[in-house]
Amino acid sequence: MPSWTRRPQASAAFLNPALVAAVVAAAARGYEEAASGRLMPWPMAFVVAPLVLHRPTRRVLPSSTRTHLTNWVADHPALVAGLGARTTSLAPAVREGLRFGLRHQMLAIEQGCLKGTLPTSRTGGELADLIKAASLIGRWTAKSENPSTVFALLGVRP
Repeated sequence: MPSWTRRPQASAAFLNPALVAAVVAAAARGYEEAASGRLMPWPMAFVVAPLVLHRPTRRVLPSSTRTHLTNWVADHPALVAGLGARTTSLAPAVREGLRFGLRHQMLAIEQGCLKGTLPTSRTGGELADLIKAASLIGRWTAKSENPSTVFALLGVRP
């Protein structure tokens, strides 16, 4: 990642480490709730960010986890086709967000998995949409027993 002084202002604002950490923490908390206490494998953070931070993708996410991931992928091939590239381009921001989240106790690592320790807060606007979508992604991906299945369905290589 370029230094803060060299980042475009919009990119620095939207891909700031605190925001990425909050998104990952919300997903990890949702994952743990849906998986009966099982924690989110840390590589899932790299899938959460491009699904949540990409507005066109976030807008077509299902409203609940009743929609099967396979069906959603089949219904949105254009968005899924670009997911691999978005995942690669966001990887440095996700790594930076993970470091920030761990340093500021928004995230914890237990047995090689992520635990979201960020308390639930009352937010509004686009931040609330991001947190809601991240929690949904966490609960949704928890339905799959194997993270590699999620990666394969989304066309992302870990």
